[in-house]
Amino acid sequence: MGIVVFTMKASVIEMFLVLLVTGIHSDKEMTRKIKRPKFTVPQINCDVKAGKIINPEFIVKCPAGCQDPKYHVYGTGVYASYSSVCGAAVHSGVLSNSGGKILVRKVAGQSGYKGSFSNGVQSLSLPRWRESFVVSENKPPKGVIYPSTLTYSSSKSPAARADLWSTTPYTSSRKSPSAKPGLQRQDSSSAAFQEPMGADVSLGFVPKEELSTQSLEPVSQGDPNCKVDLSFVIDGSSSIGKRRFRIQKQFLADIAQALDVGPAGPLMGVVQYGDNPATQFNLKTHMNSRDLKTAIEKISQRGGLSNVGRAISFVTKTFFSKANGNRGGAPNVAVVLVDGWPTDKVEEASRLARESGINIFFITVEAAVENEKRHVVEPNFANKAVCRTNSFYSINVQNWFSLHKTVQPLVKRVCDMDRLACSKTCLNSADIGFVIDGSSSVGTSNFRTVLQFVANLSKEFEISETDTRIGAVQYTYEQRLEFGFDKYSTKPDILNAIKRVGYWSGGTSTGAAIHYALEQLFKKSKPNKRKLMILITDGRSYDDVRIPAMAAHQKGVITYAIGVAWAAQDELEVIATHPARDHSFFVDEFDNLYKSVPRIIRNICAEFNAQPRN
Repeated sequence: MGIVVFTMKASVIEMFLVLLVTGIHSDKEMTRKIKRPKFTVPQINCDVKAGKIINPEFIVKCPAGCQDPKYHVYGTGVYASYSSVCGAAVHSGVLSNSGGKILVRKVAGQSGYKGSFSNGVQSLSLPRWRESFVVSENKPPKGVIYPSTLTYSSSKSPAARADLWSTTPYTSSRKSPSAKPGLQRQDSSSAAFQEPMGADVSLGFVPKEELSTQSLEPVSQGDPNCKVDLSFVIDGSSSIGKRRFRIQKQFLADIAQALDVGPAGPLMGVVQYGDNPATQFNLKTHMNSRDLKTAIEKISQRGGLSNVGRAISFVTKTFFSKANGNRGGAPNVAVVLVDGWPTDKVEEASRLARESGINIFFITVEAAVENEKRHVVEPNFANKAVCRTNSFYSINVQNWFSLHKTVQPLVKRVCDMDRLACSKTCLNSADIGFVIDGSSSVGTSNFRTVLQFVANLSKEFEISETDTRIGAVQYTYEQRLEFGFDKYSTKPDILNAIKRVGYWSGGTSTGAAIHYALEQLFKKSKPNKRKLMILITDGRSYDDVRIPAMAAHQKGVITYAIGVAWAAQDELEVIATHPARDHSFFVDEFDNLYKSVPRIIRNICAEFNAQPRN
């Protein structure tokens, strides 16, 4: 009996094992038969904005060529959803201009988006926007399934639809009944995307206010990192022809697009030249890039000769005025385009422009070949005209069809505030004449201290032929010109020249010294330069200082009187420009002269900044 029971138990166990093995094998067969659906990455165009795509997180494939400035990007790192998805990916460095796959994730709207130039793309600034997104490499988190088909805010396909409106998501509690599946996470953080309030995506219905691009176009105040007053001086001469003139206008439109134009950023006007120049529109006519592009399209060619020099003079005298929108605190930049070569001289006109604080850039297209050079009025005209002959301010383009390649390099240069060296400031716009007391009471040791004081002041200025220039006169009973304004044009040369000045010794005729400085030094000052006289003395003058000082003031020479030790305070106040408290200084001993340097510089700059820049 026991044997029978044992045999039955063995049979049951054997049967159970057979069923178990069969089941496991069957499960494996079913697993083999169930194929996971293949994930297809959706392809989008360069112009697709993130706000058009309903999905809160998705992977897409971008085509090549999305670096083009016509695909707007707003922000840096975090981008407003009004931006081109692929353009933002190139700007962030996640994608090259050859295209590829990227991961996009929607995030909350920002209170401000900062524009910047990166990886060949100029992104624009924006005060605020309702939704943002970030881009990263195509590395999806584990366990996340992304849609093979994207859900758009328009019923039309992204490739075929007209880009009539921008829709960005609001919070809503209802879902579209026929909305396509979005992101499906397999974790507890899964959340359904909520469609724009008041829009039925399934029917392709969008409220009337959403149909207006203008009403939803972000109104930028401009990129504050590129606050420049910009004049484009374009070639409208007959020699350029209609086709190349159209290319030039497209170039201007691309520049306007790449710049984030606005009252807090760059402003742009256009002057066209032929026989005579004319302003197409000034700095305050158009306050955003969109309006600028429309205005550029309407420009018609003037014809005539290529009188570039006349055009530059026109820009210097009239364009950068307060009435035309010049903001004073913003650097003045003039970009001159030339087809071939000018038919007049540009060097003198450009020099006056530079001395007025205008940064001159030249873009020359299709320069003269060897057998045409005899027609060029002024050889090497571009180097004579630009702000600096260091290749930063001049661009040569072989032909008009290559002009578009200079858009981004030029935008980067005109926005480089540190290298716009010709902008007029308190430190780069003066002719400064030092009038140094070399009388016997000073002594050799103290005279060296005075020269160190002169060097310390000079170091504070930007010295060059077109920036601040330095001259020096030493006086006793007699006067001696140590060096004039045109003698040295670099800071090291000026400092070495100051160091070499020899102590003279003698009496103290300060009045005669001021008269001498006016005749021998300041008569050779450039017309557009501020004239500053800095006189240093240690005693009362043997002659009258009133008449010479009055002559200096009447001739526009701003006079600073620095007294040491036994200098007469009342005399210093007569010499100094009114108000005397800002232009006269006194120290009790020579070793304390260095302490007055910061205050003198501060007063020079305060006075300069208080004056209109017209």
